[in-house]
Amino acid sequence: MECLACRDLKRAYDVVRSEYSKARSSVFYPISNEFAAVKNVDMERARYELEEHRILCILPGKIIALPAKQGTSARLQRPAA
Repeated sequence: MECLACRDLKRAYDVVRSEYSKARSSVFYPISNEFAAVKNVDMERARYELEEHRILCILPGKIIALPAKQGTSARLQRPAA
């Protein structure tokens, strides 16, 4: 299960990856690979943003409440993998 931001970032990454693939297979790639290099940077940037979000993403189903100790409130924590 993914959050909306995960899905949007994944979709953006797929689009940029597709553009990079098209640039690599272009007829002009052997002559000038600068366009493909720009698309490669865009692809890596999108991949990094997706990975970064997935590390920080907390879905409601992944949160558990720990029992509260006397005098403190309950803490939220991710379950152990």
